[in-house]
Amino acid sequence: MSKRDYYEVLGVSKSASKDELKKAYRKLSKQYHPDINKEPGADEKFKEVKEAYEVLSDDQKKAHYDQFGHTDPNQGFGGGGGFEGFGGFEDIFSTFFGGGGSRRRDPNAPRQGADLQYTMTLAFEDAVFGKETTIEIPREEPCDTCDGSGAKPGTKVETCSHCQGSGQLNVEQNTPFGRIVNRRACHHCSGTGKNIKHKCSTCGGDGKVQKRRKINVKIPAGIDDGQQLRVSGQGEPGVNGGPAGDLYVVFAVRSHEFFERDGDDVYCEMPVTFVQAALGDEVEVPTLHGKVKLKVPAGTQTGTKFRLKGKGIPNVRGYGTGDQHIIVKIVTPTKLTEKQKQLLTEFAEVSGSVPQGEHEESFFDKVKRAFKGE
Repeated sequence: MSKRDYYEVLGVSKSASKDELKKAYRKLSKQYHPDINKEPGADEKFKEVKEAYEVLSDDQKKAHYDQFGHTDPNQGFGGGGGFEGFGGFEDIFSTFFGGGGSRRRDPNAPRQGADLQYTMTLAFEDAVFGKETTIEIPREEPCDTCDGSGAKPGTKVETCSHCQGSGQLNVEQNTPFGRIVNRRACHHCSGTGKNIKHKCSTCGGDGKVQKRRKINVKIPAGIDDGQQLRVSGQGEPGVNGGPAGDLYVVFAVRSHEFFERDGDDVYCEMPVTFVQAALGDEVEVPTLHGKVKLKVPAGTQTGTKFRLKGKGIPNVRGYGTGDQHIIVKIVTPTKLTEKQKQLLTEFAEVSGSVPQGEHEESFFDKVKRAFKGE
């Protein structure tokens, strides 16, 4: 099945800015995250969105994609031309000339283990300040019974007598060019170059078993939703003495009831009363770093923004700390005492008695007079 266009996946145009790409990714990754969305196919959509963002957010990968799309220009002839069925030049060379041009992998050579991925759900505060925690992941590890050999204790792994340990067999073929010799994986040992007559009862001859391993993870301060952390050497074990793969921890950050994140900045709404906005006041504002005092000037309008420098989120790469932006929201009282009703009625009367004109008192000047009893 052909891949969908990455811009279509994220629902953005080709001229979309990095901020637009990021916002689209955040929205869709939360929508389809497997920890949140349990609908069939959500996991595949989450992976599709992640893949699209990883390409389009990288300038070099994006330029390559814009030019070639999903086609790799280095594969085969012209990225899938007339020789596509052969899978590239080396396979053609192998078919007609006995594999002289192909690079064959030694089955006994050391190989790196596979990488693993783990999704961790974080509280908003833990993402902001970081934490150290322990996770438990399932992964393959060498079998303790046979020490990873796959053979029953007391027996040995034998070299395959058919391929003499190479893992490959020479197969003769008749072609239009004559009789040639081609190399194929040995079917007697499945290309391993080894035979195990007496298999380990614990691992069934695989040499590996599935275990749950506890791993300590240090989450850096400022990690954001959808970002990942590489834990080196904690993936699947290597083969034939090769290095282990890596573990990639992908973070899903829960939303906060009060703060909303945008990069390293945070936004929040601050409710103030009608009187505080009109006459001015000093209010206590919660931040991620504790409570601070904020002066609300007289005449403040609903929707006014204030910035608290350095009260945002630490940059995950250590480039300073973001700011907190406070958006004022004036709250209209729903229940009034008789005294409050009387004062507001007086205010309404005062407001209505002033003639229109360029020297008319401001709305908040009237409020001040009404509440001061002038």
